[in-house]
Formats: sequence, structure tokens, C-alpha cells
Amino acid sequence: MRIGVPKEIKNQEYRVGLTPGSVHEVVSHGHQVLVEQGAGLGIGASDEAYREAGAEIAPDAETVFGQAELIVKVKEPQAVERQLLRPGQLLFTYLHLAPDPEQTRDLIESGVTAIAYETVTSPRGGLPLLAPMSEVAGRLSIQAGAHCLEKPQGGKGVLLGGVPGVLPGKVVVIGGGTVGRHAAEMAIGLGADVTILDRSNDALKSIHRQFGDRVKTLHSTRETLRREVLAADLVIGSVLIPGAAAPKLVTAEMVARMQPGSVLVDVAIDQGGCFETSHPTTHDEPTFVVDDILHYCVANMPGAVPRTSSHALNNATLPFVLKLADQGLDALREDEHLRHGLNVHAGKLTIREVAEAQGLEWISPEQALGL
Repeated sequence: MRIGVPKEIKNQEYRVGLTPGSVHEVVSHGHQVLVEQGAGLGIGASDEAYREAGAEIAPDAETVFGQAELIVKVKEPQAVERQLLRPGQLLFTYLHLAPDPEQTRDLIESGVTAIAYETVTSPRGGLPLLAPMSEVAGRLSIQAGAHCLEKPQGGKGVLLGGVPGVLPGKVVVIGGGTVGRHAAEMAIGLGADVTILDRSNDALKSIHRQFGDRVKTLHSTRETLRREVLAADLVIGSVLIPGAAAPKLVTAEMVARMQPGSVLVDVAIDQGGCFETSHPTTHDEPTFVVDDILHYCVANMPGAVPRTSSHALNNATLPFVLKLADQGLDALREDEHLRHGLNVHAGKLTIREVAEAQGLEWISPEQALGL
């Protein structure tokens, strides 16, 4: 199979779909890889490094999309890229369709087979292709939030770790999944006062086993959420409903009552955000202020650390890339967990959560694939 790796064009996105090491593995399986010129520069990988790995270098995205049977990316295809997709082509990348009806429409109309990293599942449970970027985003959320709390950035001027004789900053993490746990780990490392809220008693017990008394755990209700958010210096929104739009757990009324200069970091912004006052931002202008509360809502947070992110992502995605390259659509028919990643196929939407969010018709992946 001919696999294409275009250069990412989303604002301040430096990650790459396949690293040179991954390309070498794909080529060793007998496949061809076409990499757009400069695609790997953001992670320090030159065109020559890709040539040495066995790839052919393409002069532009049009060549990559025009010749490749399988497109491997990181972020959702932008509008100009979606116009280059064609019927029967495979697209493997993050999609986050629920809050993006325009992308959904374009993918359906293109006839492409679109497989989303974020809805591929694991036999052991969980989302194995979302997990590595959730780990990065969780850690970055504390790094970004701590910076935003500095007075010159518009924050209240709190040092998360405090100093002897001065209380540490209060960090509230909404959601005890992968993002939330990694955020908590970083916040603990800085010496912050950390509270995690979640609705799952099993998750809260697991968090307590992991962190002990270094983290406070609370069952998330409207009352506990309101109380903790209003008392927080930094709130991390890390709620995820796989494939669906994130619930708006922190209301505009709650934001208006927070302490001026407090910071909200919405890691769920890819799925529409879990704060009512959120809207997507970029690394160019990562923050905005609503009611004296600083919001950090960058939709591709891991893009800020592309070397770490690209290698972590490739560690997870490469086995699936090889399976798709080796077997084509049969990989989806044979592997139910990869099949869960199928969002669009041959003009049909194949994911219920997106259909419900956008009021569209859908069919199951099994129906779409003739199973």
C-alpha cells in the first residue's frame, strides 16, 4: 500500500503522523511511504532522515493526497485538505467530529474511510490511541496553568507550590481519567493542594490507591463541583465521553463567581469543552478572559511539545498503521477495536455519538463494512 504523510497545517501544529523510525517499520513490511517535504521539521526530522528510512519525499500536499491510498496524520484534516480526499481513500488521524459539523459533512461527501484515533478501543478497555496525548495534555495543563497564574499573564499571582509560611495554590481537576491523573501528578510534584472530582467511585478509589493522601478525592455533584471551583486558583477540565461532545459542567454563572485572576484550562476543548465559557484557542493566542477569569483553551496542546508527542503517538499508532497497510478494509472487519475507530465510510456516518450531537443519520460500522 502507498501511505501518505502530509505536513500538518493547523495553527502551530508541529507533530507528524509518522516519524522516520515508523517509516522504516512500514517500509520493511513492503509498503511505500510518501512524506511531504518538511513534514518532520517540527520534531527535528529532516527530509534526508525520511529518505534514509525508505520514504519518498513529495513536493506538496496535493501530491501526497493525490497518490496515497492511506493518509496518516495527527490533527483533523483542515478545510483545504478535506477537498483533496477522495472516495475509497483511508484516513487515519484524530478527528473529534462531535463539535465540528462542517468537517463531518465534508468527510461524508468525500467518500473517504475516516478512522479516528480517539475512538479506537483496547481489549483491556480504554482508548489506547488517545491515551498518549491525554498523558501529554494532562501534564501540560499544569505547566500552562501555572504560567497563566503569574500576574504578568493576567493571573492572580499565585505560585502553585507556595513557600514555607504561605499556602500552596489550590488545583481542582474535574475528571479522574488519564488527563486528570497526569495533571494531578504534575501538580503534586509542584507542591500544590490538589483535589480530583469524578462521578465514578471506582475511579476515586483507584486515584486514592495511586496517590494516597497527596490528593483529595470528591464525588462530583453539582454542589461539590460548585464549591471546589469557586475556591480554586486553577481548574483543569478533563472530562471525556468517548466520541461525544463534552458536557458543560462549569457554568457561566460559576465562572462569574470565581476569584478574579483564577485560571481555567479546558483540556476537553477538542470535544467542545467542559466549561460553558470556553471556545477554542491556538498557541498564537492561547488565552482569553471572561469575568476576570483567564481561560486557556488550546485545541492542540500536545503540539507545543512535538518531539515528545510525536514519538509517544507513534508508539501507539504504528501497530494499527501496519495493520491497515497490510490488510486494508479487512483490518476493520477483523479487528473490532480498530473498527470502533471508524467514524465515516463511503458517504455514511458510522458513529452514534456524533450523529446524536449533530442530529444526523448513522449506520453501524458493521453495516457499513458489510458484516
